Amino acid sequence: MDPLIISCAVTGDQPASLSPHVPATPADVARAAIEAAREGAAIVHIHARNENGESVGSVDYFRRIVDPIRSADVDVIINLTTSFGGVSEDIWDQDVWERRFAPLEMRPEIASFDCGTLNFDEYVFQNSLPFLRLLGKRMQAAGVKPELEIFDAGMIGTVARLVDEGVLREPLWFQFVLGVPGGAPATERELMHLRSSIPAGAPWSVCALGRNQLPMNAVAIATGGHARTGLEDNLYYRKGELADNARLVERVRRLAETLERPVASPAQAREMLGLSADA
Repeated sequence: MDPLIISCAVTGDQPASLSPHVPATPADVARAAIEAAREGAAIVHIHARNENGESVGSVDYFRRIVDPIRSADVDVIINLTTSFGGVSEDIWDQDVWERRFAPLEMRPEIASFDCGTLNFDEYVFQNSLPFLRLLGKRMQAAGVKPELEIFDAGMIGTVARLVDEGVLREPLWFQFVLGVPGGAPATERELMHLRSSIPAGAPWSVCALGRNQLPMNAVAIATGGHARTGLEDNLYYRKGELADNARLVERVRRLAETLERPVASPAQAREMLGLSADA
């Protein structure tokens, strides 16, 4: 097996008040990302927050997070979200689209590419084909690699269509997002189905919500996939005990070591994902 790429999603859009460990300011997010990298995360996935702990899409706030990470004494691949502001908003609103494209100005090595529309719990997470086509072109122009967020099997068909259209380029990098209400369940059976449905040899990772995070990480480690952890997906280390990002990354690293699978450095991850060439 290839070395294990560990991704850490350090903070999402959930209220920072849910846990004292959720990074609540730009400085907190940057610090959490650096700590995760020191524990073995090759990739850090970033949502921006303002000084009040609110999730925002402003490039200025992304810059306040990304610049300290880039200037720190760690090497890590930065993966910025493009998924804020797209929930239950007008699917054709060009202003919404432009806000979601904005983080690409930071030239991250990777950014999220949500591969379709779904019911996300009580909301509609809207990613129309016209939006995705334009997002893919913007990513190509910025030299940013899409992380293909797959919430159900139908989205893999959308990826194939966009590859045929030249919107997405190989090598592809898949992230299976499991356990979202309205999406694919977080089960080994579903994960193996998704894994068998993507192009042969394409690297893939899995993230799962809540208590499903660790079991799905373990299956991925044992079967040749890669693993995402972090407080965006799961607030708990174990039942009744709140986690922090560094401990979650450290646990995945220890699990990989127990299963005798080496952990990828950022340089190794770049080679596996094709980041050394134009994305």
